[in-house]
Amino acid sequence: MKYSIAGIVAIAVLILNQGCSSQVKWGETASQENTTVSANHNGHATEQTHYEHHSNNHSNSNYVSTQAKLTAPKNIVPNQPLPLVINIQDSQGKSISKFDKFQEQLMHLIVVSDDLKFFNHLHPNYKGNGRFEINTNFPEPNNYTIFSDYKPSGKQEEVTVMKITVPGSTPVPQELAKYSNTKILADTKVNLNFSQPTLKAGEEVNLKFALQDIDNNQTIKDLQPYLGEKGHLVIIKSSSPLTASDYIHAHARKDSPDGEVDFVTSFPEAGTYKLWMQFNRNGKVNTADFWVNVQ
Repeated sequence: MKYSIAGIVAIAVLILNQGCSSQVKWGETASQENTTVSANHNGHATEQTHYEHHSNNHSNSNYVSTQAKLTAPKNIVPNQPLPLVINIQDSQGKSISKFDKFQEQLMHLIVVSDDLKFFNHLHPNYKGNGRFEINTNFPEPNNYTIFSDYKPSGKQEEVTVMKITVPGSTPVPQELAKYSNTKILADTKVNLNFSQPTLKAGEEVNLKFALQDIDNNQTIKDLQPYLGEKGHLVIIKSSSPLTASDYIHAHARKDSPDGEVDFVTSFPEAGTYKLWMQFNRNGKVNTADFWVNVQ
C-alpha cells in the first residue's frame, strides 16, 4: 500500500441502497481525497425511548447531503498516538461551519476494527470551519471503520463512514466469541436480558442490562450520567464491508429502574450483531460488549 506525502488519502463512496457499497483502496495516489458520502440518520423518539437507524429517504427538508474528509499521517504505527483530522463539507465541497450538540457533543466518533474486536467511542475537538481533530491510537495492524456521527445546525443527525488501514501483519480472523449474556468488568457484573425469547429482524425489542456489584452481587444504585443519559448503546452488524446501514446508536430509557439500563431498538436485518453498552460508575466510563444473533 502506498501513502501520499500529505497523509493517507482515500475515496470511499457509500451508495445509499441497502446492503450495497463501493470501496477503493486507501492512499493510492496523491491526488485522491478521502471523501465519504453520508447516510441519512433518522430517529424514532418518545419521552421514554430514543433509538436511531439509517434511511434512504432523503426527501425530508431537514436532510443535507454531507461528506467527511479524513486526513491522517502517512506513517501509522500500531498502539501509538495518531492525529486524525475530519473535515465536514456539503455535496459541493464547501465547509459546513455550524453544528448542533446532541448527547452533549458536536461529534461522536465510533471506531471499530472490521472484525469488531476493537471498539472506541471518541469526541473530536471542533476547530471551526468544519474541521474536527482528535488524537487516538489503533492497537494492532488491521482494517478499521470509523463512523462519524454529527448534526449540521438545524438539520438531521447524520453518519458518515470512513476507512483506515494500519499496516503490518494482520491477525488471523478469529471465530466469533462465545455467545454469553453475562459480562464481568472490574467492579461490575452486567447481565443482558431481552423482552422476547428470540430476536427477529424488524421487530422492536427491549434490551435490559442489569448491573450488579462484583463483590456482593447487589443491585447497583450509584450510576452517574454518561453524556446526559444513564447509558449509551452502539450496535453494529457483522458485515463486509461495514456501511452506515450496519450502525445503530440507541439511548437509554428514562424510566429504566435502579441498577438497570434499558434500551428499545430493532435490528433491520437477520445476522450477527455486536453490542457495546456504556455506562458511568465512580467517574469511569465502562463498556460491556455482547454478541447476539438475529433471525
